[in-house]
Amino acid sequence: MKRTTLIFLHFSICIGTFFHFLSHANSQLSAQEQGILLNLKKLWGNPESLKHWIPTNFSSHCSWPEITCSNSSIIGLSFRDYNINGTIAPFICNLKNLTTFDVSNNSFHSKEFPRALYNCSKLEILDLSQNYFYGAIPDDIHRMSRLRELSLEGNNFDGNIPASIGQLPKLRKLKLISCSFTGSFPPEIGNLSNLEDLRLVDNSKIVSTFPSEFGKLKKLKYLWMARTNLIGEIPNVIGEMEALEHLDLSQNSLTGKIPGSLFMPKNLTIVYLHKNKFSGEIPSVVKALNLDVVDLSENKLSGTVPDDFGKLINLTGLALFLNQLSGKIPDSIGRLPRLVNLGLFNNNFSGSLPAELGRYSMLEKLWVSSNRLMGQLPEHLCDNGKLVEVIAYENQLVGELPKSFGKCSSLELVKIYKNNFSGNIPSGLWTSSNLSMLMLSDNSFTGELPERLAWNLSRLEMNNNRFSGKIPQGVSSSRNLLVLMASNNLFTSTIPQDLSRLTILLLDRNRLSGSLPSYISSWKSLNTLNLSQNAISGHIPEELGSLTGLTELDLSENQLSGLIPSKLGFLKLTSLNLSSNHLTGNIPIQFENDEYAHSFLNNPGLCANRPSRSLNLENCSLRRQKSSKTSYKLIAWIIGLVVAILLGLFISFFVIRNYKKGKHGLHLTWKLVSFQKLNFTESDILSGLIANNLIGSGGSGQVYRVVVNHSSDIVAVKKIWNNRKLEEKLEKEFLAEVKILSSIRHANIVKLLCYISNDNSKLLVYKYLDNRSLDRWLHRKSRVTTFSSSVNHAVLDWPKRLRIAVGAAQGLSYMHHDCSPPIVHRDVKSSNILLDLDFNAQIADFGLAKILIKEGEQTAMSTVAGSFGYIAPEYARTKRINEKIDVYSFGVILLELTTGRKANEGDEDSSLAEWALRHIQDGKPIGDALDEEVKEPCHLNEMCHVFRLGLYCTSTQPSTRPFMKEVLKVLLQCSQIVRNEEKNATTQMFFPS
Repeated sequence: MKRTTLIFLHFSICIGTFFHFLSHANSQLSAQEQGILLNLKKLWGNPESLKHWIPTNFSSHCSWPEITCSNSSIIGLSFRDYNINGTIAPFICNLKNLTTFDVSNNSFHSKEFPRALYNCSKLEILDLSQNYFYGAIPDDIHRMSRLRELSLEGNNFDGNIPASIGQLPKLRKLKLISCSFTGSFPPEIGNLSNLEDLRLVDNSKIVSTFPSEFGKLKKLKYLWMARTNLIGEIPNVIGEMEALEHLDLSQNSLTGKIPGSLFMPKNLTIVYLHKNKFSGEIPSVVKALNLDVVDLSENKLSGTVPDDFGKLINLTGLALFLNQLSGKIPDSIGRLPRLVNLGLFNNNFSGSLPAELGRYSMLEKLWVSSNRLMGQLPEHLCDNGKLVEVIAYENQLVGELPKSFGKCSSLELVKIYKNNFSGNIPSGLWTSSNLSMLMLSDNSFTGELPERLAWNLSRLEMNNNRFSGKIPQGVSSSRNLLVLMASNNLFTSTIPQDLSRLTILLLDRNRLSGSLPSYISSWKSLNTLNLSQNAISGHIPEELGSLTGLTELDLSENQLSGLIPSKLGFLKLTSLNLSSNHLTGNIPIQFENDEYAHSFLNNPGLCANRPSRSLNLENCSLRRQKSSKTSYKLIAWIIGLVVAILLGLFISFFVIRNYKKGKHGLHLTWKLVSFQKLNFTESDILSGLIANNLIGSGGSGQVYRVVVNHSSDIVAVKKIWNNRKLEEKLEKEFLAEVKILSSIRHANIVKLLCYISNDNSKLLVYKYLDNRSLDRWLHRKSRVTTFSSSVNHAVLDWPKRLRIAVGAAQGLSYMHHDCSPPIVHRDVKSSNILLDLDFNAQIADFGLAKILIKEGEQTAMSTVAGSFGYIAPEYARTKRINEKIDVYSFGVILLELTTGRKANEGDEDSSLAEWALRHIQDGKPIGDALDEEVKEPCHLNEMCHVFRLGLYCTSTQPSTRPFMKEVLKVLLQCSQIVRNEEKNATTQMFFPS
């Protein structure tokens, strides 16, 4: 018994000693790991995001949110989106149990791959994405043999992707997105037998065929290889990837037919193959497929759509848009029971739409615009109450709208303009609770507007129809209504009262009467007002002059009388037309110039203090002198009148003769040189150069918006007036420059269609961009709503701003690095960045561009060109140019995009670039400088990155500024998250979860 007790006591002592030593060891390990963390914090400059890393006696570092522990030891570090600027410390691997290391979307940097991580012997997950790492992936990357996930996307890694990456046997996820890799994709990736997720998108320097070895990836579920310069055909081995669920090979240069084996994987649910060069018809083999979504959009597919698509009973999304498909859309598609989204726009489809569309499925989006479809819209489109968007413009559809639209409360967007629809609009559609945009123009609709409109409606377009009756006062019931376009209808009565939220109001060519309301002063948001060709009478209210945002005003062909309010002259009008009324008195002095030559025609009672020949108005002083003559000079007055008439006839004879002579010579002296096939002549352009079409002017000319060929085609015409004949040498230089610029074909550079010239002037004709220039949207005082039909407000959110920055950078990078010889723009500014309907950026105004002999060479100019705030300091001093002066100007634009300030809006006499630099030098947070209108927590990190990039580009020394290709690289990295969000949002319409 005593022996047993002694043994028990001895065992207890041993156990106690063991736990004592274990506790002591754990305490030592915890202290050691905490010391490593605190050293990391110090190395990274004690960032604000880690201020909570304070050791206490009450809590362990395992409670810090960035730390994951197991058995009181660190196994994971995650610093995603922490705004840390630092390096990867070698002592990180002193955390012996570390399995996960994530520093994605920060400002970590290194001139080479951080090989120190090789010493983290248990590392399984490594994420270095969205940072500033350079160099090649090491050939011995396979030493990290325990890796299960490797993400290197959005860095500056270059060189070949090493074959040894295929020797990571446990790898399940591999992401090598948006880097500068060269060569081709290593076939050894096919040896990664456990790989489930492979993303190689946006590797623009790689040129490769699709590796046939990838067919060995039997467990691969997700393959994303968009925009990777893939060439050749898709190999049949793709059908051997039996687990594949998501395939995206879009925006490459793949050729040939779509292989039948593509449709063999049993689990395939999503296919993207758009923006390639496939030829031939869609193979009928699709009938063997149990697909959920088919996207073959943005290719060159031709032929008809196989009826076998109707057998895909699980199909929820079908996208065939932007191809060359023709024939009838199969009726069987209308019977698909799970169809949610159908996108067939921009093809050559004819015939009628499937009659049973929407009858058996929860149809949400129907996009069939820009085809040759006939017949009516299917009656059952909204039978199940889920229909959200109907986009069917530019077809030949007829008849009335489906009655179901009147009860379709889910509808948000209806675009059916440019068809042959007729009849009344279903009454319930006008007030549909979710409706935000209704575009009915260019049809034959009839009926009247209801007393109230949908409360959420922001845009109503109904031009060129047969609507009648009065425009009800309740039209303002839509609290979000910004655009009302109702030109060329049969509306009567008076103008509605409360339209205070509108930015565009077009009621021209109707039968409106009454007077202009004095409460028009409440229409503070109004940018465009057209009431021409009505029967409006009375005076022009003085309150109209208080609408500071008004830029386009047309009251012509009415019965207005009285004086033109002097306050009207203080408006910054780019277009004014008061012609064909009964106005009297002086015109405001601000209008006494050639820009308003056609603004006052057919108003006999008007005069000008400083009349010019173009205004065709009488001198007010002479008129007053005539009115003050006494009756005893009546005879002299009559004689004078007779003389004046005779003199007038004499002058008129010569004026008319000279005019005819000039008109006759118009076609003889003007020369048109085109750079592509045109659907207009020089006379179409010349006849459009009137004040009503003027949309802007600058130091080098005026810009007009001209509708050509009696169609909807619109061009922008820049008129450069020299007032003297160009010297032969200058003429040759101009022609040489135009020739080079006309050869530029880039999505982010405005397209020069032709030029028209005579001895004294030059007309440059460009493709017109609906959303005009960036500065009109960006800056508060000039921020207005344009004719865009896709945007309902005038504030650019951050994703759009970042997209604009990337687009402009792509255009400049092309000019600097891909043109031979390179081109320096010399006048990069926000007003020279134009935006299309989708806010894609195009660089414009090459009037100051200089062709360089070779990249990097400096050239001296005789004068400094450009705008204050954008001009690089060395250019102002030396007049010498190279690509870096454009980089400086672009950096200013980046600062504009992030801060919302103008280029000349610093403080006192400083520019924006100087102000931004001082802001940082004073130790102020970047966040305090950012535009409050778009600054949101989810975008703060990206905005800070772009702000820093703007500072980098505006460095005083040109040698320290990056090249545009480097700027573009950083912006693409910053925008990767945004692009992923936009891609998910876009594909969601065709690939619902």
